[in-house]
Order: sequence, then C-alpha cells, then structure tokens
Amino acid sequence: MNTWLDISKDSDFSIFNLPFGIFSKKKSKPSVGCRIGEWVIDLELARKLGLLEIPRNIFNQNSLNPFIGLGRKRCNEVRLQIQEWLSVENSPLKRHFYALFHKIDELNLHMPVKVGDYTDFYSSIEHATNAGKIFRPDNPLYPNWKHIPIAYHGRASSIVVSGTDIHRPMGQFKPADSASPIYGYTKELDFELEIGAIIGRNSQQGEQIKVADAENYVFGFVLFNDWSARDIQRWETLPLGPFLGKNFASSISPWVVMIDALEDFRVNGPIQDPTPLPYLQVDGARNFDIKLAVRLNESTICKTNFKYMYWNIAQQVAHHTVNGCNLKIGDILASGTISGSEANSYGSLLELNWAGKNTISLNDGQTRTYLENGDRVSMHGFCEKDGKRVGFGEVFGKIV
Repeated sequence: MNTWLDISKDSDFSIFNLPFGIFSKKKSKPSVGCRIGEWVIDLELARKLGLLEIPRNIFNQNSLNPFIGLGRKRCNEVRLQIQEWLSVENSPLKRHFYALFHKIDELNLHMPVKVGDYTDFYSSIEHATNAGKIFRPDNPLYPNWKHIPIAYHGRASSIVVSGTDIHRPMGQFKPADSASPIYGYTKELDFELEIGAIIGRNSQQGEQIKVADAENYVFGFVLFNDWSARDIQRWETLPLGPFLGKNFASSISPWVVMIDALEDFRVNGPIQDPTPLPYLQVDGARNFDIKLAVRLNESTICKTNFKYMYWNIAQQVAHHTVNGCNLKIGDILASGTISGSEANSYGSLLELNWAGKNTISLNDGQTRTYLENGDRVSMHGFCEKDGKRVGFGEVFGKIV
C-alpha cells in the first residue's frame, strides 16, 4: 500500500501504523491527532469538516479516553478510513491538506491517556533470572514465577510523557559499607525497558476476563520506561515490594499503536514449562516481534525484542482479573523489563553492569555503572516484515 505523502521508508509512522495521540499547537487546546510520517492529522477538524462521523466532544479532549470509549472496533475503523484516504489520489485529506496536516516539530505532544491505574509486571524470564542470580545466586527464580505473572501496583500519578525531565529521587538506603541506613539522593538510578499496554474497555468488579477474550480489552501499546532507584528499592523491598524506588517517575511514548496494527507481527512465545493452570492457557501466536533498543546519550547500549516475553498480555489481563479486580479505560499494564539471553540485550543497567560490578563503555570514551545527572535515556521500538514497518518512535527523559 502506497501513500501520496512523501514518507521515509524507515519511518516508524508508516501508512500501516497510524497511531493516535494528543497534540496542541501554540496557544491552542490539546486534541486528538493521528500520526503519519512527520505529520499529525487534526481529527477534530476532520470531524468538523464532515469527514469523520464521530460524536462531538470526542476529539477535542486532552486524552484519548473518550475516543477509546467508542470501542476498539470503531477506533480501528477510523484508522482504516484514514489509511484508505492516504492511499488514494482523490482524497478529502489531500483536498484539505493545509488545514488538517501539521508538522510534528511545530507541535507539543501530551500524555496520550488519562491513567487511572498502573500495574507493572515481571514477565521476562531472562530479566527475572538475571536479577535472581545477582541477589540470590543459589535460587534465581522464586518457586511461583513460572506459575503466575508476577506484578505489583505502581503509581499512576507520576507517569509522564516522553521528553519530561526526570528529577533524581531522594530516599533512604543502606550502602554496603555502612552499618546503618542513610538518607540522600539515589546513587544507583536506573532505567527499565518495557512495553505498556493501554486498556481499552471497562470490566466490572467481580468479573473474570477469560484469557481467550483478554486481548479484546487491550487498545494498543506504548514504549514504557520504568525509572528505578536500585539502592532505595533494595533497602525497602522486603517484605511488601517496591515503593519509593519506583514510584517517582515512569515515562511513556506519546503515540499509542493500536494492537490491530500489529497483527502481521505476531509470533509464538517461549514454551511454558510447567504448563500454566487452565485459566492462563493460551492458543496461537500471542507475542509480538517488536525490535527494541536503548540509547544512553549517543550510545546504543541494549538491543532486545518483545517476542522473548514469557508471560504475554492475554495472560497478564486474565491473571490481573482472576480475583475480580476491575480494569478501566486508560489503565496501563506494563510488561516488566524486557531482556534477552545475550549480555547486550539486557533491558536495565542493573543487568548490564551486573549490580555495579561492571562498567558500560560509551562512544565518547566515558563509562557508566548507573545514570548521572545530565544523562539522556531514549528507547526505540519497531516491527518490520514484508515491506511493512510499524514503530513507536521513542520515549526519552533527561536526568536533572
């Protein structure tokens, strides 16, 4: 499928993608846009021009939540309609080009969804095993890990859009050479490379979402950086898990890639042994072949893939609701750190530096164990197959 727009072949935002987000022009209110190449299509204006039959007060909002509330089928119909118009010469988008299309570098991008709740999973067996080897070399995986998708509830209010500065957090931690804990700025600031699933449908409290139906509750995906203060986290984690070491900030990419745009990139996940309990058993290809990379300043320090995840999104949704916990539109379920089996595929500094024992060499001759003030971390992800490319752009943040 070709488009009359001049789009780079290696653009994440091809005609096969068309993700949704929230943008604003100077001195204007935020509204819903659709990304194609280096352009953003103003969907509220398209509605006003009579091109899209969408109710009022859906696109003129500061989050995608009302649009998502129309249902994934209707949202995808909008995406497919735009795709068709971008591929035909006699297009209403072309006739109204100068009104509808805005250059990306002239816009402000905002949080794409209003996040009510956020859950962070721990679904990469490589990451879980690495973390276990670092802290519990004789027993890397806890006995329950291969039976349930482990997760904790995070802080929704501190999730920020890509480009937001990240303030180095303070807290209490206990250095190895100290008999008592101390208070101060974290010395072990880290990132975690993740994918975040945006929930696109409400469930009722007391309702169990079946694993076969679970993906119908997923609208799409974003890149997700779960910033982590490892020294604070290490001191506080037992017995109730992460708290201040995690809840100070998480960053997400501004464009939500619909799950429908990823259908051609489905792959089978790892063999699960032992076989999960019946409520977690899935059929078919439930993982996605998404190539991922992390850059620290100007150096690529990690390349991995979302396809390696042991627990997939359908299993995460099913397990999340098996006790009757309800999901709401805009909730985020983050995958947990995505790591591969090779040392350069580890999705966190904790693994890359093996808890501070190794240093990471950067292109400019500097080295790192953990993040320093002024460091810029960016994450990128895309799928590519048979001439089709669907990407996420980037999520980045600078440490201040």
